[in-house]
Amino acid sequence: MKGLAMKRIGEIGWIEKEAPKCGPLDALVKPLALAPCTSDIHTVWEGAIGERTDMILGHEGTGEVVEVGSHVKNFKPGDRVLVPAITPDWGSYEAQSGFAQHSGGMLAGWKFSNFKDGMFGELFHVNEADANLAHLPDSIDVAQAAMISDMVPTGFHGAELADIRLGDTVCCIGIGPVGLMGVAGANLMGASHILAVGSRPDCAKAARGYGATDIINYKNGDIVEQVLEKTDGKGVDKVIIAGGNVKTMDEAIRMIKPGGKIGNVNYLGSGDYVIIPRVEWGCGMSHKFIHAGLMPGGGLRMEKLASLVEVGKLDLNPLMTHRFTGFEKVEEALLLMKEKPPDLIKPVVVCE
Repeated sequence: MKGLAMKRIGEIGWIEKEAPKCGPLDALVKPLALAPCTSDIHTVWEGAIGERTDMILGHEGTGEVVEVGSHVKNFKPGDRVLVPAITPDWGSYEAQSGFAQHSGGMLAGWKFSNFKDGMFGELFHVNEADANLAHLPDSIDVAQAAMISDMVPTGFHGAELADIRLGDTVCCIGIGPVGLMGVAGANLMGASHILAVGSRPDCAKAARGYGATDIINYKNGDIVEQVLEKTDGKGVDKVIIAGGNVKTMDEAIRMIKPGGKIGNVNYLGSGDYVIIPRVEWGCGMSHKFIHAGLMPGGGLRMEKLASLVEVGKLDLNPLMTHRFTGFEKVEEALLLMKEKPPDLIKPVVVCE
């Protein structure tokens, strides 16, 4: 089969390789819509997870079942399915401990374009199909369904990790696609003031549409000073980190109140250490809590998020700034994600 692969760090290209085999619990799926992710950029051009050779990229998409294993009960060829970016091994020790994302080792629930070929191929393999797939409702467009795969659950997980409560004042650092879903998640969970940090006008407009009450532009000065000014020096109750670098945690610690919680879903593609300011962290005794995690996977998660789209509580159309048609356009969309022009939020490729 054909696929768009990471040939080595810093290089992508189309390759031909043997199609995956379907195990008794598994499914083979052909993509219907695909969405390049910033994580793909970190993986290829920053070498964030180390060297990979001829590994097909992509972990955000939706598809149609082509083949199922003999033990699969809930899916059959021809079914349109939601596919999570994280596909755990549900019988693992880690899954039984409540952290299925790390089944088989830290981050090992993230298989696509990490430990095995991803979705940017003519076929891709899904382990434990009954647990990791969900049926795609007819009312949801395949392009929107692709974003339910990763961007939506990751952003929402940032809000969950921050443990947002009714009336909380929240700062969301980063308003790319994941950050925008962090804003949307915070809004749905009952936050009052939502301060969104970003500089691109289109992202700022989308952030306001998803519930942001204030935009903090880092080009206008230190974001901590701006947040403290907006909150009369009190700081915020919760912080979602959906962008930035190893220094961003420093800013989050400095802007949050004692007793506050930080939810980090930012994929740090470079750097050796995360910076935490000693004094502002109360010399280690501030009760400023840092929660960081990989989004949950599984079909149930997909069903619940899709239901928000079905009933109109979550509109993903504002995020699709660039829509391509044809599987071969995946490369163009990926390079667009790398270049990040000012008008880009999310490129989506409809494959048929």
